[in-house]
Amino acid sequence: MLTTFKSLADPTRLRLLAVLARGEFTVQELTTILDVGQSRVSRHLKILSEAGLLSVKREGTWAYYRLDGRNDFFQDIRPFVESRLTRDAGACPDRERLLMVLEQRRVRSLEFFNRHARQWDDLVRDALPMAAYRARLLDQVPARPVILEIGVGTGNLLDGLRRRADRVIGVDHSSVMLQQAGQRIRDAGLTGIELRLGEMRHLPVSEGEVQWAVLNMVLHHAPQPQQVFCELARVLAPGGGITLADLHRHQNEWARERMADQWLGFERSELEGWLLMAGFELKSFEMLNGRDSEHAVVLLSAVKIQ
Repeated sequence: MLTTFKSLADPTRLRLLAVLARGEFTVQELTTILDVGQSRVSRHLKILSEAGLLSVKREGTWAYYRLDGRNDFFQDIRPFVESRLTRDAGACPDRERLLMVLEQRRVRSLEFFNRHARQWDDLVRDALPMAAYRARLLDQVPARPVILEIGVGTGNLLDGLRRRADRVIGVDHSSVMLQQAGQRIRDAGLTGIELRLGEMRHLPVSEGEVQWAVLNMVLHHAPQPQQVFCELARVLAPGGGITLADLHRHQNEWARERMADQWLGFERSELEGWLLMAGFELKSFEMLNGRDSEHAVVLLSAVKIQ
């Protein structure tokens, strides 16, 4: 208790906690959000980490700080602390700069996809070869009246998803990607598919509108992955669920620039933690290892807890 209270007894460290309650950030991003020097931010991060309030996730040359569960006492008082921090009017400038950092992440990704949409399938095949997983992913998607695909891209899953649903909704934040998906739909003569422009953190889908959701290689582009799962819980009907395929954690730093990846894949523990916090129960998880230079893929299904 004494260690925890000492670590909290500083206004800058309280500001850091308020920011990190919203997601994971690098030292550089935290410096921008708090508008203070890097050495000062690093010193306070060290104190919070030593007290067990924070942990560091290293991805290539980047390090992301996050709230941690090692300090049992802090976990007990965390809801109260966070509720008081959100009511602190002095934190408003921090929140504005935090939203600016997240917007920079989003815009960087959007510009990349708009620029490369017409060559996207070739780019992925050549630059980021992955273990064969498409058939396994579709096998895990149950038949449902309405299925949502987040990050529909050029639409290469739409045909398979349409075979499992009366109606498919495809969402993407890139209008150019949606144009490519629309052309694929027309060329294949597919019906019952609706394309919508929107962000995965704020889906253009009403509450409980869909019964299943599919995320195919999109979560590693999300500015805040945990928020995506919370948004999925909103749009899924009771008993609904998700099927997700994404990259397993790797250290290929070049993917940030060449593929606009925000995250270098994921471990089971963090995915399961985000799902649990958003109200999902993990039902299946497997890792498909690639051959030679192919990236390993994680494949999971989870259901919304009633």
